[in-house]
Amino acid sequence: MATKIRLRRMGAKKAPFYRIIVSDSRSPRDGRFIEELGYYDPTTNPSTIKVDNEKAAAWLKQGVQMSDTVRRLFVEAGVLE
Repeated sequence: MATKIRLRRMGAKKAPFYRIIVSDSRSPRDGRFIEELGYYDPTTNPSTIKVDNEKAAAWLKQGVQMSDTVRRLFVEAGVLE
């Protein structure tokens, strides 16, 4: 099973809120997921990013791929260097 760390869109129309999740790469964007790692709220100023570093590190050790946006958020949050 190929897994990915990616964003799941939530929130109202024109007020997005994203959860950072681990899911099967074949599942749809807002479909089933394996685990939730944190959230990202771009509507606040500055943007709010909250990530469980231990869970994220455990998944990255297992070789899970990340989307480009999640990689950028992890760098900002201090999960990656």
